[in-house]
Amino acid sequence: MSIGEVARRCGVSRSTVSYALSGKRPVAEATRQRVVAVADELGYYPIGAAGPAESQPTGTLGLIVPPAGETLTPMQMDFVGAVAAAAAQADLGVLLSSCAGGLGGSFERIVRPERIDGVILMEVRLDDSRVEQLRRARIPFVTIGRTAQPIGMSWVDLDTGALVSQCVDHLADLGHRHIALINRPTALLLSGYAPAHRASMSFARATARRGAEGVEFRCADNDRAGETCMERILAACPKVTAAVTINEAALPGLERALKRAGLKMPHQFSITGLVANRWAERCHTRLTAFDVPAAEIGATAVRLLRERITRPGTAPAHALLAPPIAIRESTGPAVSRR
Repeated sequence: MSIGEVARRCGVSRSTVSYALSGKRPVAEATRQRVVAVADELGYYPIGAAGPAESQPTGTLGLIVPPAGETLTPMQMDFVGAVAAAAAQADLGVLLSSCAGGLGGSFERIVRPERIDGVILMEVRLDDSRVEQLRRARIPFVTIGRTAQPIGMSWVDLDTGALVSQCVDHLADLGHRHIALINRPTALLLSGYAPAHRASMSFARATARRGAEGVEFRCADNDRAGETCMERILAACPKVTAAVTINEAALPGLERALKRAGLKMPHQFSITGLVANRWAERCHTRLTAFDVPAAEIGATAVRLLRERITRPGTAPAHALLAPPIAIRESTGPAVSRR
């Protein structure tokens, strides 16, 4: 594919294409982005920069982790720390980017073979344009999470759907027949955030399978929102005696609201879910939970990415993790509140 074809499709001169891709002279940002997009689409690389396979190793991995809300959540930071620790074990550096968008901006700046050897992409959506952009950039990458069609890509993921289903089974076995799901914020679900969607679908199927009545609430990632969410559950659904949550940042607020309502865990209300071990242990009533194995997920992502870098011709690899439930003090037999 020639520079002339890129220029023709963009409606600019060959020199403009050259300057846009090399950065040797300034080009209007809109023009530069259009040239980069067309070059990526056509698989064109300038002579002397024919793609990552011919680049010199940098010893650095890129980690792209957009905030779920206004800031990175504690669980996101657990994953960042896990990736950094695993990379350090392999004598590799990590270049962190919190960009949420795709082509352009910090995403485009980090996804360059002269800066990194490969990319770990977090917070994957069911339909995620960044995955296709990474494919077109021909840079090795691994995702923490899966798209709706995770074909032809290496990934490691927590089996959110199966674990939420097991949470429902645990509560149903204790006699709970009215159960709430405390999910992530509405904006995340609207964006196609994969774990929240899988949790929602699995919860609906599991409660129907167990003959329980399930109701879903969405909650922002902070303790004040958790407090408000539990107040809504108690007011709108007085028969609910237990909750499943994938929103660990809301846990302190959930506990406060229960205490203010005079409800003790697990005697009058049970909570379980998918939570990092340190959060489960810090709850006033230690939380029965599937402890999220952030260290294992981070280490697996780094291992899979190193394999993609050193053996690019091998088939994509996948790892779907499902830790066992840790029974603590937050779940008990159902007791009617009416």
